[in-house]
Amino acid sequence: MSQSQSLSALIWSVADLLRGDYKPSEYGRVILPFTVLRRLDCVLAPTKEKVLAEAKAKEAMGINPEPFLLRITGVPFANTSPFDLKTLMGDQDNLGANLDAYIRGFSAPVRDIFERFRFTEQTDRLRKAGLLYQVTERFAAFPLHPDQVSNHDMGLAFEELIRKFAEISNETAGEHFTPRDVIRLMVNLLFIEDSDILTPGTRAVRTIYDPTAGTGGMLSVAAEHLLEHNPQASLTMFGQELNDESYAICKADMLIKGQDVRNIVPGNTLSEDGHAGKKFDYMLSNPPFGVEWKKVEKEVKREYEQQGHNGRFGPGLPRISDGSLLFLLHLLSKMRPAQDGGSRIGIVLNGSPLFTGGAGSGESEIRRHLLENDLVEAIIALPTDMFFNTGIATYVWILSNRKPEGRRGLVQLIDASAMWSKMRKSLGSKRKQMGDDLIDEVTRIFGEAAEAQLATLTPADGRVSRVVVRAGQAPPPPEGCTVKLAPMARLFRNEEFGYRTITVERPLRDDTGAVVLGQKGKGKGKPQPDSALRDTENVPLAEDIQAYFAREVLPHAPDAWIDEDKTKVGYEIPFNRHFYVFEPPRPLAEIDADLKRVTDRIRTMIEGLAA
Repeated sequence: MSQSQSLSALIWSVADLLRGDYKPSEYGRVILPFTVLRRLDCVLAPTKEKVLAEAKAKEAMGINPEPFLLRITGVPFANTSPFDLKTLMGDQDNLGANLDAYIRGFSAPVRDIFERFRFTEQTDRLRKAGLLYQVTERFAAFPLHPDQVSNHDMGLAFEELIRKFAEISNETAGEHFTPRDVIRLMVNLLFIEDSDILTPGTRAVRTIYDPTAGTGGMLSVAAEHLLEHNPQASLTMFGQELNDESYAICKADMLIKGQDVRNIVPGNTLSEDGHAGKKFDYMLSNPPFGVEWKKVEKEVKREYEQQGHNGRFGPGLPRISDGSLLFLLHLLSKMRPAQDGGSRIGIVLNGSPLFTGGAGSGESEIRRHLLENDLVEAIIALPTDMFFNTGIATYVWILSNRKPEGRRGLVQLIDASAMWSKMRKSLGSKRKQMGDDLIDEVTRIFGEAAEAQLATLTPADGRVSRVVVRAGQAPPPPEGCTVKLAPMARLFRNEEFGYRTITVERPLRDDTGAVVLGQKGKGKGKPQPDSALRDTENVPLAEDIQAYFAREVLPHAPDAWIDEDKTKVGYEIPFNRHFYVFEPPRPLAEIDADLKRVTDRIRTMIEGLAA
C-alpha cells in the first residue's frame, strides 16, 4: 500500500466514530473538510506566532495585513485566529464556538471552502451527537505536516478520500465524479501528440481548464500524468462548478496541491462564464448527459442573438432537452488561436450529439462548424456501463485547432466498446472498467492516426480473446480457433459526414389528371407542387446533386423536380453504421443438424429417466 493510500485509510478510519449517527453516504461531509482543516493547520504551524504578531502590528497602523501575512506564510492563505487545533482541544466546553472562530480567521478563499462545505452545520450536528471533541481530537493527531507528507502525496491521499466518498454515495456520484479509468484515457489522448511537454527536463508551463469541474478529478489526473512523465513541467489548473459541495471539494483539493484556488470559481458555466476572456492550452469536460438547459435559456439565447460568433454560441443552439453541445461550444470559445500555439479538448458526450437534428438544425450546424473548420481529431466509443449513474453508450471527442500534418482534413473514429474487463464489484451503474493495458492500446491506435481491426479469437474451449490488428497485418488463426474480424479504427475525410437535403416536388394535378400551372408571380406558367407528394432526399456532399437525382429519383418519378431554394447542408456522424459488420445467417442444413443433435440428446435423457 502506498503512503497516500495508507494515509487516506488512516483518515477514513474516523468513519468508525460517525457510524450510527451518520449514514455512510454522509461520512465525507465531515471527513473531507476536517482533513483540509488539519492540513492547513499543519502548513501554517511554523509561522503561526509571526503571523499573529504581524497582524496585530499592521492592524494597529490601520493597514490591511493580508499581503504581509501571505509573505510570511509563503502560501496563498493565512489565519489570524489565536487558535489552532491543538489549543482548541484545551477548552472542551467551548470547542464549537472556538472552532467557528478559528475558521473565521482564515483568508477569504479558505473561508469560502468551509462555507460551501456547510462546515458549521456539521460541527453543530457533531456537537449534538456528542462527537465533536472525539472527531476533532482524532484529526488533531493526524501527521499531515508538509515535512511528513508532501503536497503531491497529500493530494493523492485527498483524492483517495474523494473517491471513497463518491463510491459510497454512488447514487448521485456520477453527476460530480468521473471514473478514473475514463479520465486516464482522456488525459492520455490529450497529451500523446505533445511530446515536448512530456519530455523529462523540459520546463514547460501550460494551463488546463474544466468547465464542469465536479470534485476536480480530471484536473488532478491531468497534472499527475504530466508530472509522472516530466517532473519539471507545470500545469496551472482552472475550473468552474455549479454544485456547492463538489465546488468545495475541488477547491480544497487544489489548495492542498498548492494551486491558486482563485482559479476555481462557482456558478453555472453556461449563464455566467467565470473565466470570461481567458484562453487555455488544454481542456477537459464531462458535462451532464441529456440535461435540459431551460434554466439558462434566457441568458444563452441573449448571448447567441446579440453576439453571434463573437460570443460562445455563434454556430447554433441545440434543442432545449440536451445542453451538452453548449458546453462543447463554450470550450471552443476558450481555444487559443492556432498561431499562439492552439489548444486541445477532450469531452465526454452521449450518442445524441453525433446524429440528432436534421440539416439546418442547431445540432447539425454545430457539427458543420466543427467539421468545416477541421476541429475534430477523433471520436472514441467507450464500453457501456462505464459511469456511476448511467449505462448508456458514451463517446470521447478529441478536438484541436493545431492538428498534426497527418490528421488534417481527417476524423478518426475508434470503436473501443469491446475494450473492457468486468469489475469484481459494480458501483451504481458502473460494471465495466478499462485497465491500463487497454487504455494504452486505445491511446496507441489514436496516436498512430491509422486504421485497425479487432480480431476476436474463439478457441475450442470457448475462452474468447481479442487482439488489435493493424491494417494489413492479420495473423493466421491458431489451430482449432475461429477468428472474427471487425473494424476498430477508421479514418474519414471531414466532408464524408456532410450531405445536402434536397426537396423533391411532384406536380399538383386536377381531377382530370392535368398538371395545374401557376397563374401569377414567379410560378406563372410553371407546374404547381403537390404538398402531399413532397419528399426529401439526403445527397452526400461529395456527390453531384443532378447525377444523384437522375439516378435515384427520375426513374421512379419522371415528372419530379428539385426546389433548389429549400436545399440545406447538414452534417451527421453515424458512428455505428461505420462499424456494422453483416453476418449472414447460418446455412439451414447446419441449423437442422444442431436441432437434431439437441432433440436426440433430450430423447436419450427421457429414455434414461423412463428406464
